[in-house]
Amino acid sequence: MEFTYIDLFAGIGGFHQAADSLGGKCLFASEIDSEAKKAYAANYRMTPQGDITKINAKDIPEHDVLLAGFPCQPFSIIGNRLGFDDIRGTLFFEIARILQAKRPSLFVLENVKQLKGHDRGKTLEKILMKLNSLGYKVSWKILNALDFGLPQKRERIIIVGFLDNRVEFAFPEGEGPGRLEDVLENDADVAPRFFASERIQKKRLESHVSRYYPAIWHENKSGNISSYPYSCALRAGASYNYLLVNGVRRLTPREMLRLQGFPDSFQIVCNDSQTRKQAGNAVPVNVIRAVLKEALDAKAKIERQPE
Repeated sequence: MEFTYIDLFAGIGGFHQAADSLGGKCLFASEIDSEAKKAYAANYRMTPQGDITKINAKDIPEHDVLLAGFPCQPFSIIGNRLGFDDIRGTLFFEIARILQAKRPSLFVLENVKQLKGHDRGKTLEKILMKLNSLGYKVSWKILNALDFGLPQKRERIIIVGFLDNRVEFAFPEGEGPGRLEDVLENDADVAPRFFASERIQKKRLESHVSRYYPAIWHENKSGNISSYPYSCALRAGASYNYLLVNGVRRLTPREMLRLQGFPDSFQIVCNDSQTRKQAGNAVPVNVIRAVLKEALDAKAKIERQPE
């Protein structure tokens, strides 16, 4: 199917990957981080524009679908959870501003699962009320990347809205996790800088015996170690130091991108630190692809019917 879309708070293009695989054509992208823009430009042959708050809606092309993973720090357990009291929290209203001006027939938004309970549910309620007031029929659900072919436990809230209120939409269920073996590189091919020191390896191996191989070992803030045949949610920051493949080495940038559903054709043009940050901030491509396909199919079904 063919459709046009815009990609807001684009990062390195997780939404772009998903939409293009379904026949989409990106007309506009916005991203404020210079390194993410560099990666986006290298992979999609278009450079995102910068700060969305400084872009006039008149300068954004007409489009069928609006896609946005709006900043999650105000609602995340990692951040201070100030929500709309945090200036980043107000960036949701930039999405609302563009929806009101351009009236795309469909949108798909993504955020951390903590948005559901933030301020006892009042923040999500405000978001949904605003979207409803713009005339959209809105649905939301928390989905886990682990259910969509990715060996990463990453739960995210997905919000879908249709301008045509006749559309009947149901979120996809997924088909289970992917195999960690398909994500990991051979240790022999991994550069020495990714391996933990002998002291750390010894400490891990003495304190934990995994039931799984291969496995991602995770040490929490209390020092407790657990391991599973999948990764816990990637983060943009410190999780790099707490996730060890089989207790001995850190994930490579390529492995982190694979855990988010990016193909190996995705070019890595930034340094390790920036790529880790980008992967940790990205949306899981498989989840977005599955949701977007269901949404497009539901919309097309209604559009084939007479008014």
